[in-house]
Order: sequence, then structure tokens, then C-alpha cells
Amino acid sequence: MSNPLLDFTDLPLFDQVQPAHVAPAIDSLLTQAEAALKTVTEPNFPANWQAIAAVLDTAGEKLGRAWGVVSHLNGVADTPELRAAYNDALPKVTDFWTRLGSDERLYAKYKAIPQDSLNAEQAQAHKNAIRNFVLGGAELTGAAHARFAAIQERQAELSQKFSENALDATDAFSYYASAGELDGVPDDVVQAARAAAQAEGKDGHKLTLKMPCYLPVMQFARSGALRERMYRAYTTRASDQGEPRFDNTALIREILALRLEEARLLGFDNFGQLSLVPKMADSPQEVIAFLRDLAARARPFAQKDVDDMRAFAKAHLAMQDPQAWDWPYIGEKLKEERYAFSEQEVKQYFTAPKVLAGLFKIVETLFEVSIARDTAPVWNPSVAFYRIERGQGEGRQLVGQFYLDPAARPGKRGGAWMDDARARWLRPDDKQLQTPVAHLVCNFADGVDGKPPLLTHDDVTTLFHEFGHGLHHMLTRVNERDVSGISGVEWDAVELPSQFMENFCWEWNVLRHMTAHVDSGQPLPRELFDKMVAGRNFQSGLGTLRQIEFALFDMLLHTGHDPATDILALLAQVRDEVAVQKPPAFSRTAHTFSHIFAGGYAAGYYSYKWAEVLSADAYAAFEETSGKDGLPSVETGRKYRQAILEAGGSRPAMESFKAFRGREPTLDALLRHQGMA
Repeated sequence: MSNPLLDFTDLPLFDQVQPAHVAPAIDSLLTQAEAALKTVTEPNFPANWQAIAAVLDTAGEKLGRAWGVVSHLNGVADTPELRAAYNDALPKVTDFWTRLGSDERLYAKYKAIPQDSLNAEQAQAHKNAIRNFVLGGAELTGAAHARFAAIQERQAELSQKFSENALDATDAFSYYASAGELDGVPDDVVQAARAAAQAEGKDGHKLTLKMPCYLPVMQFARSGALRERMYRAYTTRASDQGEPRFDNTALIREILALRLEEARLLGFDNFGQLSLVPKMADSPQEVIAFLRDLAARARPFAQKDVDDMRAFAKAHLAMQDPQAWDWPYIGEKLKEERYAFSEQEVKQYFTAPKVLAGLFKIVETLFEVSIARDTAPVWNPSVAFYRIERGQGEGRQLVGQFYLDPAARPGKRGGAWMDDARARWLRPDDKQLQTPVAHLVCNFADGVDGKPPLLTHDDVTTLFHEFGHGLHHMLTRVNERDVSGISGVEWDAVELPSQFMENFCWEWNVLRHMTAHVDSGQPLPRELFDKMVAGRNFQSGLGTLRQIEFALFDMLLHTGHDPATDILALLAQVRDEVAVQKPPAFSRTAHTFSHIFAGGYAAGYYSYKWAEVLSADAYAAFEETSGKDGLPSVETGRKYRQAILEAGGSRPAMESFKAFRGREPTLDALLRHQGMA
């Protein structure tokens, strides 16, 4: 038990895990999983769901949890030693899961399980398993089977390298700006940049490409030269325009070629078709039509957004010909002028502790649970741990637990995400109920001068979004691991609970409880909130087109694109079709598009817009039932929790949606919420 990765008694021992633990732990768990696979595929082993699960799933779950710890640390606490250990183990882990998913003996055993021996949850998990065997190559034989396995291993290596290049290219950039160059940049950002430079014993202010630094510089810096420098560095990361050692160009080409080959081995014309098999959408053509329809509706609004900015820049900023790096600055200035407030003014009211308390309050009220601090080993001192319980007094029940890692830092990949550390599962070996545990990760700026961190309203929305994913994972009542929480949920429906939660960030009766000015402690004034609401859909047309541009590029890339040809030509074609703003020729945003090249969203990025339709319609139910006090209805919250959150992946997402709304979703609420009705 000296290896912390082999301790499954409770929570992961994050504070004890060292790179040297990875190889022996993973090798040991792989040996156990191999033995379990051998046992259940013996001819005399019964074709029984529970019997197979008690042996194979138990061993596989331990391997998955240990590898999950290593993968998580690789994402939030990257070091050269850990990266090396991770990359050494990755091919072995990938090889095992690939062989497991395509093992014809195991596939035959699953097909032989009598349907009448399964409960409803098991039946859904079994149906998914049969489908996944087919997609995992279980029906391939000989050379095709071997090639399929080799493709999976190589894809895992390439995705990891893509992610490393994106992180390293981001971390490698720094610019030490003078005080004069930072004219207009918010004080807290300037102070943080000064402190970062001082920590290195350098003069000036250290600027980086991490979002808490990059975005405010682009929005507020009066120096066009500084904005151009930062923009050029940011949009050329990990490409042929930057440092050659981080260039993702060749990786992208090989990833796309392997995906096409994988799809054709399985009998599909392209990877887009393969990707959609376990999703709600029926075909790439359906997705492309959906995106083009939405683009046509949004484009007039987006064109007006750009026209307004051009006119404003000419009249007020003496800019006759704005460049790509000017638009965030112009947009911020126009927003301030039109709605008489700035993001910087709003940010002073959103201190991280107060926002968190407000988030917990709405979750506790609406979903009838309680949230409290808890203790667990963590990987960084800034990480907090919490527990969610149901019931009162001695009848309290543990529902789930979560880690919250909010701060940006070197060695932590950018963005925000939720991941599962452990799933809810009525364990088949000892019949004990295992409660779910989630990771909630963001990249917010730290506090300065002893003050709490300040969040932009976008940061607040991000926090609510990731917490929505966490609730989907933790509030499940499903006992079958493969369909509990987020497991087994169609990929294009998995964003429903996260986007749903974002709506509460625009409700006065929710928001006012989670604001306190960093200096005075005063809550957000109603007048300022009203200005925020008036500006809520500021440039929503542009924002919608930007998402559609990414999603359409992704789907076309995985359907009709020849991997041997340049992706930039396809991206230009997509922009010609849908965009009203085009970046300069040197821009290489696709080279850090980690969602589709390293994050599971390949031919699935449309899911964000698809799920927005679902989430807007779901939230409309709360708008229709809110009380005279303007607060969301607890009864509607209970119905939503039971129909969607608690059901997890135990039934098709459309069934869960209809159980809540009584009908299929429509576009109406989304267009209304985004001011495009």
C-alpha cells in the first residue's frame, strides 16, 4: 500500500502521488485487469451481467480511477517528470482499453446475456456496450483488427502531443511591458503583472497568454501596438507562424488521416458519420443544416454588430480601418458608451467567496441539497473540497463530493472543465454504494494585495456552467456505473445541464445574493444590473456566428475534407460562408483547437449550439413558473432534477427532456434569450 495510486479505500491521495509511482501502479493494475478479462472470457464463465461486472468492471474501474488521477495531475500540475511518466504509460493504457473494446470473446459473452435478466438501467448500459463493441472494432478480424488497434494507440499519442504543444506554446510566451504601455488596463491586472515580473527579478510587467492576463489587455489597453503584439502571439500559438518545436500542423494532418482510416475500417464514409452514432443527431447533413439555418438567422444581427463597431470606432476612436486586434477594444468601449458600464466596474462586485456562496445558495434551494466544506488531499493549496448532502439532521445522506480548482497558474492547461474522479455505482463485488466525486477546474486570476480574487461576469457564468456539469454527475440516482451521472449521456446533450445553469447569472434575485464590492462590501446596485441586462445580448449575433464557424469547420473537416490538404483553405471557405469578421492571414486558431484535436469533441463541437437549444427551452420552464418574488420555482427545480439530473444516461436524452417539458425542444427560447427572436 506504499504506492498512493493503488490505495482505493477512499479519495485519491493527490498530495502523495509522485511521477515514480505511475509506472509500477499502472503496470500492476493492467496485470489485474488482464487477468480479469481472461477470467470472464473463459468458455465456462457465465454470460451474466452482474457476474462479469463483479470481476471485469471492478478491475477496470480501479485502473480507470488510477489513470484518472495521473491524467488529472497531468492537466493541472504538469511537470517534465510527470509528463514523461504519463507519456510512458499512455500507450499501454490505450492498448488495453482498445483490446478490451474490441475483444470478440467478450463481445460474444455480452451478446449472450439474456435481456430478461437485466433491469432498465442495465438494459441501457448493455445496449450501449454492444454499440461500443462494434465502434471499438470487435467485428474486425485479422489485419484490419490489428490496424484498428494501432490507430487508437497512435491517436492517443498525437492528441497528447497536440495538447502539450498548445500548453507549452502558451507558457513559453512572455512580454515585459512598461507602465506606459499598460495605459487603460485594469489595476488588478497591472498589479498582478508587476508582481509576476518582480517574482522573476525583472523590471516591468510580465504579460502572458493566459486568459486572466490576455483578455483584459485586449479589451482595455489603449496601445494598439501592444494589442497587436499580444494578438499575434496568441493566434499563432503552436503553428508554423511560431516556434517550430511547438508546431501542430503535421499532428493535425496525421490525426485527421487516422480518423478517416478508422471510420472506413468500421464501414463509414467519414469520421463525421462514425462520431454521430452515439449522439442525438442522426447525420452530418442534419448537423450542417442546423448550423447553416442558425447562421442565416444570426448573420443580420452579427453584421449590425460589426457595422455599429465600425461607426463607433470612426466617430469616437479615430480608427478608420480597425484591425483584428482592435475589435475587443472597440467592443468594450462601445459597450461602455452604450450601456454606461464596463466589465471592470462590474468585476469589483464579484469577489470569488461571495460568488461561490451565491452559487451554493441557488443550488441548495432549487435542488434540495446542502453543500459544506470537506477535507481531502489536494494537488495545490488553492484547491478546495466540498460535500453535497440530501436530507436533514441524522437522516442526512452523502450525495457526492467535488474538488474546486479555480486559479490560473503555470503548468495548468487553459480553459475550464469538469471531470469525474469517481462515478456513482452500486458495486457488484461488495454491494456497497459508491458516491460520485467530481473535479471542477477553472482558470481565474488570483487576488492581489491580500484582496479576494475578482471575477468578471463571464467568469461567474463559466463557474455556473462547470457546476452544472458537476451537478449532472453528482445528483444522479442511477446505480449502474456506465449510465450514472454523465456516463452514457449523448455527447450533444451533455452540455444541457451546464448551459442551463448559466441562466441564473442573469436573474436579479439570484445575482444580488452573490455580490459585495471588494472595498465597500456593498451589493451590486440594481441600476448597474439593469445596464448589464440591457447589454446581455450585446454582440450575441457575432458570438453565435463565431461558435457556428468553429462547429461548421469541425463537421466539414470530418466529412468531406481530404486530410492531405491544408485545413486553412477549408477554414477560409467556412469563414467566407458564415463570418462577418475575418482574421488576418497569419492567424492559426485551429492549431490550438484542443476541443476537436485533443478533447473528445471531434465532429461534435456543434454540441454546444445543439445543447443551447435544449437548455434555453428547459430554462423557459422556470421562466413560466417563477413566483411573484421572481425566484425560481422549487417544484420546477425538483421536476428538472428528477427528469434530467437524476436520470443521467439511463435513458435517451430526448426521453429525459420530454419527461421534463412534455414535448420536444424548439428554437424559440434560444432566439428569444439571445435577442434574435
